[in-house]
Amino acid sequence: MRDTRRTRVVLFVLLIAALGLIALSYTNGSSSALRDARAAGSTVFGGAEHAAKSVSDVVGTSGGSSSQVAALQKEVLQLRADLSQARLSKADYAELRKMLLIAGAGRYKVLAASVIAVGLGYQQTVTLDVGSADGVRPQETVLNGEGLVGYVTSVSSTTCTVSLATDGASVVGVAVAPSGQLGWVTGPGKVASGSGLMHLTMLNSAAVLKAGDQLVTAASVNDKPYVPGVPVGVVTKLVVTNGSLTAAALVRPYVDFGALSVVGVVIVPPGHDPRFAAVPPLPHPGPTVTVTVTAKPGSRRPGGTPSPTPSP
Repeated sequence: MRDTRRTRVVLFVLLIAALGLIALSYTNGSSSALRDARAAGSTVFGGAEHAAKSVSDVVGTSGGSSSQVAALQKEVLQLRADLSQARLSKADYAELRKMLLIAGAGRYKVLAASVIAVGLGYQQTVTLDVGSADGVRPQETVLNGEGLVGYVTSVSSTTCTVSLATDGASVVGVAVAPSGQLGWVTGPGKVASGSGLMHLTMLNSAAVLKAGDQLVTAASVNDKPYVPGVPVGVVTKLVVTNGSLTAAALVRPYVDFGALSVVGVVIVPPGHDPRFAAVPPLPHPGPTVTVTVTAKPGSRRPGGTPSPTPSP
């Protein structure tokens, strides 16, 4: 009888605490939603098992039966889910849901985070509210519900800095779906007259591109800084550069880099290459558009390919 009573006391305390936090969240609004949810013990994609284990340990020391432990674990997990959802705005919750779909398709273990600062001037960086204390390390991939955001460049105990894939110095190895042809994309950088489109260069001179082709990250060495299979963008225009032996194109990234809020740091890479499992469905592409450009003398892109310049 004593064991049952102790179990009920633990469950009652958990219920009261969770309900109180939910009520507080409705009173205070949803600002800093992910930070509040994390402070309340809610870690997205992988934290729930730790809470359940803690409760199991508490009940186990009081001699609770296995059925009581299982019931209590289930109740706590549900309370944690309810609490997390209550503290998130509708937009954040929708973004988390989309990120869960990508993480599930790619078999990534992702730590959710909020963007708390943006790099000034021409810096293509953002700061997240997670750090080494949360398990974040440099050179880890960052994504959101649309696709690739960038990678972690530096980490403190509570925050980290992310270099965005749109940075002018960014070079991301990619694979074209479904052919698997390899290439790389470079970021447009932050320029006043820029289109925000990435530039794609293929490795194989025989590679064929068309508008509507989708790109995902190709494998990096030891999965750093980019894990494979993360959606990058879609080809919008083919580019013919005089003197170039390989195909090239302009790429519209899936991610809206001007509206970043909820992102995820891939803290555990997939066990195997997911290839194109996370590629989103697209409507039928429009007609292919080809732009012919002429390279300026002495102007080169990474890998020796001339940088495109509009023809007169």
